[in-house]
Amino acid sequence: QVQLVESGGGLVQAGGSLRLSCAASGRTGSIYFMAWFRQAPGKEREFVARIRWSGGSLNYADSVKGRFTISGDNAKNMVYLEMNSLKPEDTAVYYCAAMLFHTDQYYYWGQGTQVTVSS
Repeated sequence: QVQLVESGGGLVQAGGSLRLSCAASGRTGSIYFMAWFRQAPGKEREFVARIRWSGGSLNYADSVKGRFTISGDNAKNMVYLEMNSLKPEDTAVYYCAAMLFHTDQYYYWGQGTQVTVSS
């Protein structure tokens, strides 16, 4: 089992920045990828970014490339999402997720943190 807890959401004006954090606990040694997803009201959950837990291999959704940066510190069991140049369309609940080795899905999810960008 892996437990994930997000923090750092809030209300920010368009053009502003926020940094989300995700604390992982439990079987962190079995984590292959950590990712951020988001879900806006009335929309399906969508992929934002992911990072290989051992380092490197970063991937981003086209909608956030150049504005968001995912990073991790597996010594502290933390993953971060630095969000810059925020837009109202970035408003959503942001979720941290973990994919374990020998699996192909994100089975472990945090409870989510709300990000609201005002125009």
